[in-house]
Amino acid sequence: RPKNLGSEKWTLHFRTRELKAKGEPVIELTIGEPDLTPDREVLDALVSSLYSGRIKYSYGRGEPDTLEAIAKKYTKTRGYQVDVENVICFPGTQTAIFATILGLTDENNSILVGDPYYATYEGLIASTGAKRISVPLKQENGFRMQATDLEREIREDSRLLLLNNPNNPTGSVLSKEEIQEICRVCEKHDLWILADEVYENLVYEGEFYSPLMEENYRDRIISVASVSKTYGVPGFRSGWAVGPKEFCSHLVPLAETMLFGGVPFIADATAFALNSTSDFVDRMGSSYFHRAKLIVEALAPSNKIKPFLPSSGMFILVDVTETGMDGEEFAWKLLETEKVAVMPGNSFGKNAASFVRLSLTVEDDLLVEACHRIRSFVQTQD
Repeated sequence: RPKNLGSEKWTLHFRTRELKAKGEPVIELTIGEPDLTPDREVLDALVSSLYSGRIKYSYGRGEPDTLEAIAKKYTKTRGYQVDVENVICFPGTQTAIFATILGLTDENNSILVGDPYYATYEGLIASTGAKRISVPLKQENGFRMQATDLEREIREDSRLLLLNNPNNPTGSVLSKEEIQEICRVCEKHDLWILADEVYENLVYEGEFYSPLMEENYRDRIISVASVSKTYGVPGFRSGWAVGPKEFCSHLVPLAETMLFGGVPFIADATAFALNSTSDFVDRMGSSYFHRAKLIVEALAPSNKIKPFLPSSGMFILVDVTETGMDGEEFAWKLLETEKVAVMPGNSFGKNAASFVRLSLTVEDDLLVEACHRIRSFVQTQD
């Protein structure tokens, strides 16, 4: 089912790593690995838990302290009482999405997803047997999903909306009003909403608003996230799903079948991070927004490439239409000639095919140098 929908999307990234291993001076702007060092206290909590003997079997739903920390976080940020029964832990957002889709759909259903979408969504959906239906995220709307566009794509077999907000790769953030309109459409057509909200703490323009803040629709909403981006620890593989108690309880047997529990010492570090009052994510967000504006400024002298300033996240899209190339051709030629690695837009859906995605997770001077190389490359194509 997921043939050609997994690591094949990252072929250019893997080629980049091969070149770097050979000593090539490649500037890598392909994936989103936070470059800021995580808070020492979080790492100390992990090591302390490990050496205290927290290496035995764990609970299928998640470790009690971690469940409590997640419930506390969502109670505070979503504006209603979230209990541990509303939570189930998974090794990262990716697994939480996969398990939720498996729990809600089968091969007779279709899943709606905004396009551009995160690169793994296509494979995630295909792996479950469900069909993917793309909802166009139009640049004239700031790549924000519009309820009218969503409703136009709904089919009789549609079961679920996979809503990525804030969005990767576009960095768009839906407004409260847009979320409300989307919720109304989903209720009208009896759709569940699976909200991937992993970038909620990396919003630097506008305000984040979750569907879970809408009381009338909570019985059809699952929110997933992780500590990967917020605390700069993607290797922890520690995420969760928050939703109706009955749904989460029904999902526990599936989680146990897939995973038979998580890693206790990582769960303890997750709980510590969630309960901390660190300014790590604020510093990270400020850094990424600064770098996004740096790229816009550095690429401004070229009239052939147009960056789209994001409102969140750790990436920026650049439109390469005027070069006469699509994102795929542009990215490979750029890597070959200027040793700058960016992601081809078609890895994120057909609506991103004329773009490339740049990561904001390298130091400022490297970003500026990468932009100079990109402009030089564009000039040589005239």
